[in-house]
Amino acid sequence: MKKIGVLTSGGDAPGMNAALRAVVRACKYYDIKSVGIRQGYEGLINNDMIELGPRSVKNIINQGGTILKTARSAEFKTIEGRQKAYNHLKQNNIDALVVIGGDGSFTGANIFHKEFNIPFIGIPGTIDNDIFGTDFTIGYDTALNTVIDAIDKLRDTATSHDRVFFVEVMGRDAGFIALNSGIASGAQDILIPEERDSVEDLCSSLERSEKSGKKSSIVVVAEGEKLGGVFELAKQVQNRHPEYDIRVTVLGHIQRGGSPSCHDRVLASRLGIAAVEGLLNGQTNLMAGIRSNKVVFTPIDEAIKKHNEIDSELIKVANILAI
Repeated sequence: MKKIGVLTSGGDAPGMNAALRAVVRACKYYDIKSVGIRQGYEGLINNDMIELGPRSVKNIINQGGTILKTARSAEFKTIEGRQKAYNHLKQNNIDALVVIGGDGSFTGANIFHKEFNIPFIGIPGTIDNDIFGTDFTIGYDTALNTVIDAIDKLRDTATSHDRVFFVEVMGRDAGFIALNSGIASGAQDILIPEERDSVEDLCSSLERSEKSGKKSSIVVVAEGEKLGGVFELAKQVQNRHPEYDIRVTVLGHIQRGGSPSCHDRVLASRLGIAAVEGLLNGQTNLMAGIRSNKVVFTPIDEAIKKHNEIDSELIKVANILAI
């Protein structure tokens, strides 16, 4: 193996640049060339690539986003698009790929590998933390800290005005961000897709908190919650309790941005090096992840099809602390 290509795909996550840096410098350490592919799979299709070296990735470990840019490619979902991508890989003498992204990115790489036998290893870069085979995904810790910082600020105004704040956080169909940030920020209630929540239970919780002397409350809602969305949820509670002063805040894409935390920088660095070493050892169609603080490799089919499960102990912790 003489040359490895690296791309970032799907939604951006803090720490992608740190992973890219690790891949490039690991390639240099093992005396092989590295090529950056811009705009994810679109870069493969459009032959938008650049050779990288250790100095090409200086001063990026602290930067959010991705210097290679990222995109979702509709054309790569077609056999014709993947054929173009393969032709450009061969044209540029690229022997293998490191794909930094989420399950959609891994699905594309998996199909590409099966059709053209291109070796690849995936690195989980998504704030959702929903990928099987790793305790943590790159960007998750930073997103959590961003959410906690925002909720801490919202609590100040909630307390000042005796308000109930509904705060929607990201996570797609997974409640990891909502559950952990809700516990850490002292939320009265946390609504996640994995639990069967109801407006009745939420109102009962708010009523109990009011009787216990609370004048303000924070309710954290995962964007994939199945009760109709945060605005509809707030409306239903308001209809039942017109005396509540309710406000809704959607944190949105600020959760994807910002300088990555120490945890995400170290995680990304470890997984970037592991991906290169795995390819050099002849491993392929795998995802590099972290389990019990050890680097592990998971078959990409498992990483795509399975999902991390919410820790039931954390559900209990959230319920106890909401008293």
